[in-house]
Amino acid sequence: MIVDRAIYEDGHRRVCGDLSDELDALRAGDDPTAFLWIGLKDPTQAEFDEVNDELQLHPLAVEDAVKGRQRAKVELYDDTVFVVLKPLRYIDRTSDIETGEVMVFVGDRFVVTVRRGELTPLTGIRKELEADAEALRHGPLGVLHRVLDRVVDGYVEIDGEVETDLDELETAVFSDVRTDTGSIYRLKREVLEFRRAAMPLAEPLKMLWSSPRSPVPEGELRLLMRDVSDHLQGVIDHVESYDDLLSGILSAHLAQVSVQQNDDMRRISAWVAIAALPTMIAGVYGMNFEYMPELSASIDVGGSEFRYGYFVVLLVMAGACTVLYRAFKRSGWL
Repeated sequence: MIVDRAIYEDGHRRVCGDLSDELDALRAGDDPTAFLWIGLKDPTQAEFDEVNDELQLHPLAVEDAVKGRQRAKVELYDDTVFVVLKPLRYIDRTSDIETGEVMVFVGDRFVVTVRRGELTPLTGIRKELEADAEALRHGPLGVLHRVLDRVVDGYVEIDGEVETDLDELETAVFSDVRTDTGSIYRLKREVLEFRRAAMPLAEPLKMLWSSPRSPVPEGELRLLMRDVSDHLQGVIDHVESYDDLLSGILSAHLAQVSVQQNDDMRRISAWVAIAALPTMIAGVYGMNFEYMPELSASIDVGGSEFRYGYFVVLLVMAGACTVLYRAFKRSGWL
């Protein structure tokens, strides 16, 4: 659907009439900063065709805008710039990162912004620009800059949130706090989603302020584009380091789990050894003694009665278990 459309002349808004007539008037006028701004949200093919009939956008760019789910990029089609952005939103409750999609068409005296999904970082941008006549005098490319700046500012905020989550996870792994391996994988997946949104935009954004092919004119607007590019590059550097650090944390955690499992196996083995000794003695005792106190009042040994054989064997068992226990304790197995 068409969310909003308006004409901006000399930094001020006015109502937009017929698209064809308005565009012809803008292109024939003397104000190079005047432009038409159309805002769309989840447009269908028919709705987009209605706009495209007047703007004559490139078919490949139109196809991408209608289908959605595109990779972040900046493409040049003759005198039109097509930009795909992946805005992000951080959810405090689950520490998840949601990805949206924004597309921007910038052409001769017009700009079209297309939002897909409910994640809409463009909220408030139009009003901000309408309150800043100087920014509107940059024309359609000024709108593109503001959209880029808003999306990258969102990356910077999420960068801080991910850094906090990573610090907390690192502290938990290297302390006595029990850490679930799944939590490390979840954060690693969120960082990967962050990379997919930010990294593909680095080179195209750099092209907008450094390449001779850039449609952005020399001057203040290029400096503004470079500033946005610098912020994005800083975020990308951090995200790459987060991915490496998470791999290290995961390896350390798995090593800790392995060490703990080995320690548990040693303890189990020690207790099994302690239990096996009296079992062996009892087995031998049971097979080789013909008389037991429960069956006979005494045992005749060499012509004399030995009444305490059963209890001596029990004492031997307890003594042997005590010796094994102390030996395992000294060796660190218990």
